[in-house]
Amino acid sequence: MPTETLQIPTPDGQADAFAAFPDGGERHPGVLLYTDAFGVRPELEKRARELAGHGYFVLVPNLYYRHGPAPVVELPEHIGAEIRPAVVGRLMPLLEEHTTERILRDADAYLRFLTTRPQVRTGPVAAIGYCIGGALAMRTATAHPGQVAAVAGFHPGFLVTDAPDSPHRLIPELTAEVHLGLSGNDMPAEALSELHRALDAAGVTYTSEIYPGTVHGFTMSDTDAFSASGLKRHWDRLLPLLDRTLAKS
Repeated sequence: MPTETLQIPTPDGQADAFAAFPDGGERHPGVLLYTDAFGVRPELEKRARELAGHGYFVLVPNLYYRHGPAPVVELPEHIGAEIRPAVVGRLMPLLEEHTTERILRDADAYLRFLTTRPQVRTGPVAAIGYCIGGALAMRTATAHPGQVAAVAGFHPGFLVTDAPDSPHRLIPELTAEVHLGLSGNDMPAEALSELHRALDAAGVTYTSEIYPGTVHGFTMSDTDAFSASGLKRHWDRLLPLLDRTLAKS
């Protein structure tokens, strides 16, 4: 599986990114993959390679590029419960600096770069994300409704907030098909209901599902939250979504 480390020009500098794509020199639909809070690392590179094996060009940008190349903080091979609070504590200031304005500037740059790669086919793309990446994928899709045809968020966070520009308030701009794969502790029931009301009111085609027996972060095998059944269900939902929305032939 061919892979590349790339530099994406943005208004704020060069964002390093990992890319994986099928071999053979053909062009394929593009997928913009937003990481969880821990960022680009072997776990996400493996995820990108596996998705590329199904016929997609997958771009995984470093969310924290303004602070240096990935990983911007030292990460253990396994992010266990004993080390997780310290790692999150180092990353939290970086997340707080990742304002909506920055997110949207980056999304513009990432999509422009993705759609001009020689291995990427002309046509709609998908935005998918894990944890905080689910909110970034949703913001990308609402800002680019004519370009993003599919959104998937797994164990997503920050989709419903009190902010005037909360992602759920922007859903009327959304034209993509959406899948949300949640654990039981990702969102309060009231917030999830509010999100569903927004999706219903906007007439969005979507599925939203709480994956049984999972906790936040369940797709990540380098954390204690990992659930093999949850990861399998993630693939069972993600791949048909991409097949429906991104023309591969």
